Amino acid sequence: MFLRSTIFALSALAASAALALDDPQTPLSDPMQSGMWDYHQKGLLGDPADIRFDDRVVLRAPASAEDSLNVPLLVDATAIPDVKRIVISADYGPIPHILTYYPDQAEPKLALRFKIDQATAIRASVETRSGTWHVGSIYIDAAGGGCTAPSHAYASDDWEEKLGEVHGRLWSAAGRARLIVDHPMDTGLADGIPVFIIEDLSLQRDDGTQLARLELAEPVNEDPAFTFYFAKGALPASVKVVGRDNNGNRIRGVLSEGDLN
Repeated sequence: MFLRSTIFALSALAASAALALDDPQTPLSDPMQSGMWDYHQKGLLGDPADIRFDDRVVLRAPASAEDSLNVPLLVDATAIPDVKRIVISADYGPIPHILTYYPDQAEPKLALRFKIDQATAIRASVETRSGTWHVGSIYIDAAGGGCTAPSHAYASDDWEEKLGEVHGRLWSAAGRARLIVDHPMDTGLADGIPVFIIEDLSLQRDDGTQLARLELAEPVNEDPAFTFYFAKGALPASVKVVGRDNNGNRIRGVLSEGDLN
């Protein structure tokens, strides 16, 4: 009996230790009360020590997704100084990572669209150059299925000819750049269709100086659309768009003032 009790106690202690190892080093009280946040705090963010939920990181999105393939989202971290990157994620997405934004010379503010697979908390985790993390959250209700649906592009006979085309324009006085890239952005979750996504996308000056950069993941919407924000008058007369997808296809384009190209 003593041996059995001892074995039980040791097993319970081992189980408790294993659970403790699964906890992030800085536990947070999640305002969304999501069962996945601790897991993503470690897996997506690398288990940072200096992290907090912060109302200064503002997310704006519809309360309910009318179109699960194109959910609009605005992330505004302009109240956080010295931002290095912003990691945008969905707690209950089959592929949680949506994208990572490096503002560089832009403001830490981005408008985008993404695919949603079910009702979930959406996070914007903002890392400063000193290594602190500030997390904003919003909850979006959804019927789901956005990540598992095949791209609509294949219904068009000329989708390959348009692949990687860039459309957009600049509003230099207002400090705004808008772009759309023709691309299927397949998640790999639809039967028989492999992952086919843009992986890197950046805005550059004519001399190649980087203004802002995105690392995209599968949940970004088909024909991804982004609005970048800059200080008023900070944009040059034209901006190069440079990127590539996971099949090695290059993306090249130019944004300028005037009509949407």
